[in-house]
Amino acid sequence: MTATQQGWKRRERPPRLERRLAFDEYEQTRDFLDAVAVICEPGGYYPDISFGRTYANITIHAEQDAADIDPERLALADRIEELMSARPTPGQP
Repeated sequence: MTATQQGWKRRERPPRLERRLAFDEYEQTRDFLDAVAVICEPGGYYPDISFGRTYANITIHAEQDAADIDPERLALADRIEELMSARPTPGQP
């Protein structure tokens, strides 16, 4: 299953993937953002992230001047999605 099939929205101008993630409390948001930082380190690419107490918005941009999202950035979206599926759904224990 690709990242775009799991809740990521593909935008074209400029090419990017976007995802909004919800959390029950700030501690979950912070732990998730820390985990995202860890998986970004090896590739040296960091998505744009904005967040509040119980949400995070993530945008993965294509390389500068690229016409589409490259496989490495799609793989990053998949790794972020794996982090999400490893945690409880908001509102559930």
